[in-house]
Amino acid sequence: MTPISLLVSDVDGTLLTKDKTLTDRAKASVRRLHEAGIGFTITSSRPTIGMTFLIEPLAITLPVGAFNGSSIVDPRLNPIEQHLIPPAAAERSLQILNEFGVDIWLFTNDKWLTRNPDGDYVPHEKRAIRADPTIVTDFAPYLASACKIVGASADAPHLEACEKVMQQALGREATAIRSQTYYLDITPPGHDKGTFVQAIARRLGLSTDAVATIGDMQNDLAMFRTSGLSIAMGNAADNVKREASYVTSTNEQEGFANAVDMILKRNGIS
Repeated sequence: MTPISLLVSDVDGTLLTKDKTLTDRAKASVRRLHEAGIGFTITSSRPTIGMTFLIEPLAITLPVGAFNGSSIVDPRLNPIEQHLIPPAAAERSLQILNEFGVDIWLFTNDKWLTRNPDGDYVPHEKRAIRADPTIVTDFAPYLASACKIVGASADAPHLEACEKVMQQALGREATAIRSQTYYLDITPPGHDKGTFVQAIARRLGLSTDAVATIGDMQNDLAMFRTSGLSIAMGNAADNVKREASYVTSTNEQEGFANAVDMILKRNGIS
């Protein structure tokens, strides 16, 4: 059994509670990883600006993965590797989201753009990423600089249907997958949380067998499949749990901290 040398964690639904809180026990758990010589970093569907508040309290020194891992930035959020959605795929994505009648957001490296400041999930996203949107009337000028496009809807089955149509329409031109039941993310092709794990492992000279990953949603499966140990949160969907090596408790029950306890015990550290 290969000892774990690196833990890569999802953020929302995993590291944070439902109200977007980083608990004291979660912070203490990451300190224990550092003390044990185990690397730690995060990857998320969040934009780069939405990761800022986690860097200092978790003493993250490794690169982090924004936009589902398609953008890799250093701890000061300077780009190391950045990929964009091809403009034609971005335009097609907007057409499909419009056809399904869901709220649309477009993220560039440093901006969150929306045509509808009164969208149902705008207050939620403002709290989550701790930033305000830029209101635009037209996304067309930004298609060439799109890091992520999001369809937001409270109708989960409707958004799931949209996801399937989007995946079929885009093929390999872009990645379309839900990061929450209410968010459908379109991101650059060929880059996901799995490729982020591979990139960080290469950077550290590690085998991916020595990497543990933890998450709760469909977009976390890519990193589960590229790591030696995968951990699903107790609040994850059943299909996510089925693909994990281990299932911890929920994000309201210190599931992240409990998973760290398991990793340390697995490595022979009490």
